[in-house]
Amino acid sequence: MAQKPSIPKGTRDFSPGEIEKRNYIIQIIQKHFKNFGFQPIETPSFENLDTLIGKYGDEGDRLIFKILNSGDFLSKVDDVTYNSKNSKSLTPEIADKALRYDLTVPFARYVVMHQNEIDFPFKRYQIQPVWRADRPQKGRFREFYQCDADVVGTKSLLQEIEFIQLYDFVFTELGLNKAIIKLNNRKILSGIAEAIGEKEHLVDFTVALDKLDKIGKEGVIKEMLNKGISTKAIEKAEPLFSLSGTNAEQLEKLETFLKDSDEGSGGVEDLSFILTALDELGLNSAQVTIDVTLARGLNYYTGTIFEVAPPAEVSMGSIGGGGRYDDLTGIFGLKDMSGIGISFGLDRIYLVMEELGLFPHNIGRALDLLFLNFGEQEALASLKLIAKLRKEEVKTDLYPDSAKMQKQMKYANKRNVPFVVIIGDRELANNSFVVKNMSKGDQKTYNFNDLEGFLRDLKSSLN
Repeated sequence: MAQKPSIPKGTRDFSPGEIEKRNYIIQIIQKHFKNFGFQPIETPSFENLDTLIGKYGDEGDRLIFKILNSGDFLSKVDDVTYNSKNSKSLTPEIADKALRYDLTVPFARYVVMHQNEIDFPFKRYQIQPVWRADRPQKGRFREFYQCDADVVGTKSLLQEIEFIQLYDFVFTELGLNKAIIKLNNRKILSGIAEAIGEKEHLVDFTVALDKLDKIGKEGVIKEMLNKGISTKAIEKAEPLFSLSGTNAEQLEKLETFLKDSDEGSGGVEDLSFILTALDELGLNSAQVTIDVTLARGLNYYTGTIFEVAPPAEVSMGSIGGGGRYDDLTGIFGLKDMSGIGISFGLDRIYLVMEELGLFPHNIGRALDLLFLNFGEQEALASLKLIAKLRKEEVKTDLYPDSAKMQKQMKYANKRNVPFVVIIGDRELANNSFVVKNMSKGDQKTYNFNDLEGFLRDLKSSLN
């Protein structure tokens, strides 16, 4: 007996209805990317391993899917390396490529390779899948799509403001009016590490702090202690773990805490400029709040960082995030190329919208009309009318077989087709067709020459 097939954990098959809903989200995101002046690019699904390794920190490197070299990849490994059973030394010998972990590092590589063809500042968007060897759970997959927008070649804080506006436009149109855009700045985090005397542990401090909402305050403190951060330093930083109040009040407290740190004070000034501008410009629906515990554990962020939380009534991780990176292209040899980017978490946005019932009621409808099949002559007459309807962008199909009417109607019901069209002997003789409303049960007869009247009625009913 053949073994039942399966797919890897953390991956999914998508049904036609699910694809329609995903495409609905993508089309809205893509529309606003274009409205904000971003241009599309694509990069390969896999990169050279050395392009990706070392760009995400130790935790990120661990989650990169490595691709084994083709052929007898073990034959070139020396006995010492092989017998050491050390994955860090063995991996470069047997794998020189990897699936992309995100879209930002490949974008930085793209900018460096194509710098002579690009007009700076360069605004690009990219909608493609990425892969992470993470532990699958609700809203966290091993294969998922990212929808990214980045600008490189400018240090202007106006870009931070525009990205917040972009988030606001997209989430407002998707109906996620209670989405919360959290803001912080890596300069502030660096300033905090400096103020508590642990600047040499900045990465360990930010990685642990970024887990506050996942492992809680005690878990963060335990991880910091394990990384060598002193108890005294943690106690000094502890009031910031639960910083509260309005954005203005939090900025004031941060300004006081970081008064002796030039870098930290610079981060406070950046946030103050952004928030003041947003107060003047206004937003459609999104809420913007400072979250000093937001760290986004990727090493390449240097300035403002973003994270978008879904409406409070949904238990889900972030549905978007990003930040400023002042020298990401420097890792590939192109220095002083500041950039900033954000990402929309397509899969999580989908789950949130599904849970809140935000998709349009007709989004999964693959057909507007199904023509029933009563024989060869009737089917040919149907196809003539179908061709005209398809030119008018009506989603139309003909049942392929001259089966019993009951079977064809059952098929239409399963496909949730709102209208079926009947062309039998009598309709052929009268040059007419009958349209049956599947939800109401009533029907109406139209003449072949009154296609305009039928289309007017159909579009009114479908809307």
